[in-house]
Amino acid sequence: MDKRNKEYWNSNLKIVSVLLIIWFLVSFGFGILFSDFLDQIKIGGFKLGFWFAQQGSIYIFVILIFVYVYLMQKLDKKISQEEDSDQ
Repeated sequence: MDKRNKEYWNSNLKIVSVLLIIWFLVSFGFGILFSDFLDQIKIGGFKLGFWFAQQGSIYIFVILIFVYVYLMQKLDKKISQEEDSDQ
């Protein structure tokens, strides 16, 4: 595997790792572990811990998909510009 492919793969793994950590924190952490603490806060009449368990983690997941697409397009553009400059 050449240097550029290895750099691309490592960058991709960093992006995926960070986004998975965020997803885990929001879905498992906010929805289950920290639910009792977050239930002290209410949004629209619902306890925040309940909201994260039912709706919030889904919204965050969809947002993370768009963030992943944006970051991968940015990475693809960067790698393709480096390839063009090398040729």
